[in-house]
Amino acid sequence: MVTDQRPRLSREQILRAAVARADRDGVEAVTMRNVATDLGVEAMSLYYHVANKAELLDGMAEVVLGTINDAVAPLTATSAADWKPVLRTRILLARQVLLQHPWAPGLIGTRTPMTLALITYFDAVIGLLRTGGFSYDLAHHGLHALGSRALGFTQELFESAGEQSDEEATAQLAAMAEQFPNIAGMIANEATHDEADPKLGWCDDQTEFEFGLDLILDGLDRMRGPA
Repeated sequence: MVTDQRPRLSREQILRAAVARADRDGVEAVTMRNVATDLGVEAMSLYYHVANKAELLDGMAEVVLGTINDAVAPLTATSAADWKPVLRTRILLARQVLLQHPWAPGLIGTRTPMTLALITYFDAVIGLLRTGGFSYDLAHHGLHALGSRALGFTQELFESAGEQSDEEATAQLAAMAEQFPNIAGMIANEATHDEADPKLGWCDDQTEFEFGLDLILDGLDRMRGPA
């Protein structure tokens, strides 16, 4: 009797292989052919589980968001005073997950569906705000104020110009100093960015992220009023 020796595939296996490929080589390296190669199968085998590359990318975002939900699930507020420290911790945990998948923020930002994983995450955020005494209206404003920061990353205002040598950066800074002294002064300040801090973008380090997060949470706390 001839038996089918081909490995059995599942959608979850395919998505996790795609995530692993993106972690290793970047999301641009994720193709149906590359993922199939990593799994030791023909590319056509993948189409039984994911219709096309767009669905594959959607699924990869879901895997990361699911990991975030699993990480933050144990964190709950037991009193109105807990909302801010618990929400802050949840957001920083989400960020830790994303730092393991630095390609994920860009992918999440381009996928349009409001998926079950996203709904699950933001429903819990709203629940924390409600426990803290927020009206639904103020909770709505709070979500808009947090934006992508609620998930642990920030959208970049500008794109990186790419890698520069120290000589190129120095020359560029000198060239702009007379015309744009304030920007040049800020860039020249070595304390502005700490290269040792983890990033999810060319200008998004941990210190910057937490600074903005605390401003928003403190502002929301003042608008909420007494507990």
